[in-house]
Amino acid sequence: MGYDYYLLKRADWDNTALHETIAGQKTELEDQRRQIQVFAGEIQGLKEQISKLGQLENQVRLIADIDKSGQSSGLWGIGGVPETDLDQEIPLDVRHNALIREMHHQVKQIRSVADKEKLDFKELINKLEKKKNLLASSPSIKPVSGMITSSFGYRKCPFTGGKTFHSGLDISNRTGTKIVSTAAGKVVFAGRKNGYGNVVIIDHGYGKATKYAHLRDILVHKHQQVNRGEKIATLGNTGRTTGPHLHYEVLVNGTPANPSKYIIN
Repeated sequence: MGYDYYLLKRADWDNTALHETIAGQKTELEDQRRQIQVFAGEIQGLKEQISKLGQLENQVRLIADIDKSGQSSGLWGIGGVPETDLDQEIPLDVRHNALIREMHHQVKQIRSVADKEKLDFKELINKLEKKKNLLASSPSIKPVSGMITSSFGYRKCPFTGGKTFHSGLDISNRTGTKIVSTAAGKVVFAGRKNGYGNVVIIDHGYGKATKYAHLRDILVHKHQQVNRGEKIATLGNTGRTTGPHLHYEVLVNGTPANPSKYIIN
């Protein structure tokens, strides 16, 4: 009886130790599963961030009018990253191994998307650099404050009464009002022209130029580089006019274009 009691007691000790070991392993397994669930949630968040970056890239390309080249990966957007959601709330005792395999698969795909998109962003940055120079050289602001008294296009000539083509905008204000360059460029003419009085012409590159006429004071000289918004002259009444105003032209490849389309402010 004493020996049997000893064996039962020993079995009870072993059973208690086994239960403690199992409980510890169960706790450890639950901790691991919780970590897996957290990792699944982080992967899901990363996918959402990648999708948002893809949308941002597409917006930038649309605004800057930049299409993807033939070498672009084209992986952003639908199909760019795995669409299958990783549900971190599922019971891991049901899909433990399947979830881990899916996580590895999606991480591999996300890494592939990120690596290939580096090429697209490099191309986008290079094109934006070129676009920056083009945008800086495009007339985009009003050259002088005041009221537009004559628009671009055909009008009744104030001197003859006949129908004539007006190649710019007439903006009226007080004599001496500041006139600024509407884009970055180089002054190619600063002097007097018949009918126009004192004139400044600025070449902005990319086939675009602007003309400012009937000026009182010319504040720049030929070959001078100017920036957008830089003061170049003052409004006057020189040349053939009916009152103080600025005659402003935008020339595209030498042909007058409607200046109103190049004023965004």
